[in-house]
Amino acid sequence: MQAPSVGGVMLPRGNGATVRLSRGASLTDFAEKINANPASLVGVMMNLGEMVTATQSVSDETLKLLADEMNFVLEIVSPEEEDRELLESFDIEFGEDEGGEELLVARPPVVTVMGHVDHGKTRLLDTIRKTNVIAGEAGGITQHIGAYQVTTEVNDEDRKITFIDTPGHEAFTAMRARGAKSTDIAILVVAANDGVMPQTVEALNHAKAAEVPIVVAVNKIDVEGADPTKVRGQLTEYGLVAEEYGGDTMFVDISAKQGLNIDSLLEAVVLTADASLDLRANPEQDAQGIAIESHLDKGRGAVSTVLVQRGTLRIGDTMVVGDAYGRVRAMLDDSGNNVEEAGPSTPVLVLGLTNVPGAGDNFLVVDEDRTARQIAEKRAARERNANFARRGVRFSLENLDEALKAGLVQELNLIIKGDASGSVEALESSLLQLDVGEEVDIRVLHRGVGAVTESDINLATGSDAIVIGFNVRAAGRAQQMAEREGVDVRYYSVIYQAIEEIEAALKGMLKPEYEEVELGTAEIREVFKSSKLGNIAGVLVRSGEVKRNTKARLLRDGKVIAENLNISGLRRFKDDVTEIREGFEGGINLGNFNDIKVDDVIATYEMREKPRV
Repeated sequence: MQAPSVGGVMLPRGNGATVRLSRGASLTDFAEKINANPASLVGVMMNLGEMVTATQSVSDETLKLLADEMNFVLEIVSPEEEDRELLESFDIEFGEDEGGEELLVARPPVVTVMGHVDHGKTRLLDTIRKTNVIAGEAGGITQHIGAYQVTTEVNDEDRKITFIDTPGHEAFTAMRARGAKSTDIAILVVAANDGVMPQTVEALNHAKAAEVPIVVAVNKIDVEGADPTKVRGQLTEYGLVAEEYGGDTMFVDISAKQGLNIDSLLEAVVLTADASLDLRANPEQDAQGIAIESHLDKGRGAVSTVLVQRGTLRIGDTMVVGDAYGRVRAMLDDSGNNVEEAGPSTPVLVLGLTNVPGAGDNFLVVDEDRTARQIAEKRAARERNANFARRGVRFSLENLDEALKAGLVQELNLIIKGDASGSVEALESSLLQLDVGEEVDIRVLHRGVGAVTESDINLATGSDAIVIGFNVRAAGRAQQMAEREGVDVRYYSVIYQAIEEIEAALKGMLKPEYEEVELGTAEIREVFKSSKLGNIAGVLVRSGEVKRNTKARLLRDGKVIAENLNISGLRRFKDDVTEIREGFEGGINLGNFNDIKVDDVIATYEMREKPRV
């Protein structure tokens, strides 16, 4: 094979040599690796029918096409390997305990609760930590991920266990998998009345893939039709044999609702950890670990729940979390108390980061702020280059099927905004795993935490993307801008609803449905307490009109706090009225819902039938 030439200039011939490039690299990056002129590579691409600039981030397929033409073997460096090489350039080893055996001390086990969607995982976690997390859920699915620590007594000794709170529906497959990788033991919850379900097997496979020991909690033993023996028999088919049957898996019959045998379950976790695992870490080194959850707090900025895996994290430490960095200003434990330091297997909420990191990002403590900034900036640049390599054309879910059939589009570009990074990551992973054939690709151009902003609409306009808001709404003039630019913005509060709708659009199966039409928004200026009616919101109607007996949702800092509320009372001064128009003040009663604060926004809407085009 002859080496290609452009304008009489002979280019290097690879002879099968390997070129290593990161995802989203440019022709300039390629040229530096082979000691060639970038402009010459632009010419080669033109001969191949591809119009590419020298500095443009290009796809893996384009780079491979160029490499094959020049007889090079292209190796795309994985993000994990690239990150490891980045840390090595700063002389940092991630994932290893420093020092010898004498520096290692015992640490608590980290546990993930898995299982089928309705088998009682959230109720079990709720019972263990004695707080109610069910009330704030949508569709029975845990939407936020946190971590907390409990203490149980085993053999007259207090033992700590750390729980990572993961959602339970199959739509959160990626999040469950991430939870298993960051944990030591998995509790598999199976309802005694239902037995093994498809999601049970899925969760079991994740735990096995992560090679973590499993403790089975047979829940709902107090329910009619409960048969714990049947569950044991079913799980035997999947390689989980109970100890009483001669196996090595501990089964505990519980009732999360009644609080039965919870102590026995915690004891089983500790005993399994002692028997199967060597849980030790060096608490003296610089802290390393993983981000469990992150979000943007109005008063405190970017906050992140991190799990320390080795070392000790202290206030004042400089840390890098994904592409975020900062000095630890404060740390809170799972009860909201300030703490000075956190050792191995301890979850804490960290304040002081520059921006919101992603769920599952690793964190590490470094000596200097400058080092932290450089690592974070290189990670951000790598992610940005990978995103720039993606491209597409704009359309909406309604006309997607027609565009596919006409051959106008080959990929669906999405921008995902949510109230917490864990939910955003799970939604992204689930969408990217949709099996929609070879005619279309799904690409997530941008994901973030917080309300949908004008910047998101600008990005969608320029890249022809669809915007998905998960438990958040459009802020400021973003909604009007989206309508003006024709950007399709979709709002969801249940994650699998978003997945089903996009999958249906990709397969051309969207049916006529009801469309939400916003009627008006009202800003709460004052809260009045009434012994008879509860809390009454003194409001100023900002847009449209607010009508009695319409549906409403409550927004706080752009995030959806409550859905499916009803405008049950409407007053102007002392008179009951049926509506209040834009620019006027009045009082709104939301029925039994009383969690309202000054500056909250009440958004009213109605559902109108809308046939899909």
